[in-house]
Amino acid sequence: MNRTLIATLPDHVGETVRVQGWLHATRALGRTNFVLLRDRSGVVQILTPPDGARDLPPRESVLEVEGQVVRDARAALGVELHAPVLTVLSPSSGSPALDLAKPALTASLPFVLDHAPVSLRHATRQAAARLSAALVQGFRTALEAEGFVEVFTPKVLGTATEGGANVFRLDYFGRAAFLAQSPQFYKQMLVGALERVYEVGPVFRAEPHDTVRHLSQYTSLDVELGFIESWRDVAAVLQRVMAAMMRSAPSTIPGVPVPPVPDPLPVIHFADALEMLGAALGADLAGEPDLAPAHERWLCEWAETQYGSDFLLVVGYPLAHRPFYTHPDPERPGYSAGFDLLFRGQEIVTGGQRLHRHADYLAALSARGWDPTPYASYLEAFQAGMPPHGGFAIGLERVVQKLVGAANVREVCLFPRDVHRLAP
Repeated sequence: MNRTLIATLPDHVGETVRVQGWLHATRALGRTNFVLLRDRSGVVQILTPPDGARDLPPRESVLEVEGQVVRDARAALGVELHAPVLTVLSPSSGSPALDLAKPALTASLPFVLDHAPVSLRHATRQAAARLSAALVQGFRTALEAEGFVEVFTPKVLGTATEGGANVFRLDYFGRAAFLAQSPQFYKQMLVGALERVYEVGPVFRAEPHDTVRHLSQYTSLDVELGFIESWRDVAAVLQRVMAAMMRSAPSTIPGVPVPPVPDPLPVIHFADALEMLGAALGADLAGEPDLAPAHERWLCEWAETQYGSDFLLVVGYPLAHRPFYTHPDPERPGYSAGFDLLFRGQEIVTGGQRLHRHADYLAALSARGWDPTPYASYLEAFQAGMPPHGGFAIGLERVVQKLVGAANVREVCLFPRDVHRLAP
């Protein structure tokens, strides 16, 4: 007899089936006892004899059950199993650290994360994982429809992508190496070969931030495309990609409000945003290099009122505080053709137009006092001729966090890595 998934049991009324899963919980209602069995598709109620629950192994033991599917409108599935024959495939050694039968995990987040092998069996944590997968599928589908090629780039590098101190250093056969801060150099080089590329992969930031929005390793959805006229072409692709990702979300977590993605995305220049923030908050923000988290929240509230949008594109961040490969804004000296996309009070995307001429790269590195020698292989792509191009990177976990309304990004990460956590 083949295994039957629990979610399909309503299609097998009157049949004898074999189901396999975890002992989720037991219920005793007078002389009626039930075993609840859980597999990846759902939970089924199994009617047992009055003394049938006494010989059961601990919760989370893995069971195989053969029984008859009987219609019962009182059961969650509309059916239950009768006349069961239970076989223990793998006994649990004791009660699990968390009660997985409750609608929500009530333990503290550190405790939940410490016991990830068990907590990830809970429906809420599984839902976040399924949502992440659906968003990535929407991301891939949208880009492949537009002729992008998925690529896979190294994560151990000989040069820090964006410079600075927030890199993880490692010993690579006696030589200094770094974990990739992003696939930026490679996806730009690949524009010279494939024109349009994307990647889904981990990136690493050695930032000592202990906040609800920062991880030391997160999943980056990266895009780069050639033959653009300005950052606006990049933003147009971003709009279509985000719309496709949002369309993919409802099937994984019913009831989660998924916002429309305006076309075009509402835009505000960084300088105008600072001026508006300063006036509203009674603060002198002139010369600020970036937006503080409180500023991002305020701007998103403004965008909701002004445009009815959960999304706001902030363009024109100060050039001196963006990566050296960022193209300057030709219309506003000192500002960049780079942008961030804010969503429900938080930055989720960074992108923009890049430099594409070799001479401009040498000038940009010189302006920062950097030796171009470590960047030789990267710069070769521009010596060989590179079209005007740009791209963006989406932080997957932050998107999921904001969609489900999680207070902390670690709630939606399977095995988060931060300044404190290296296990499990």
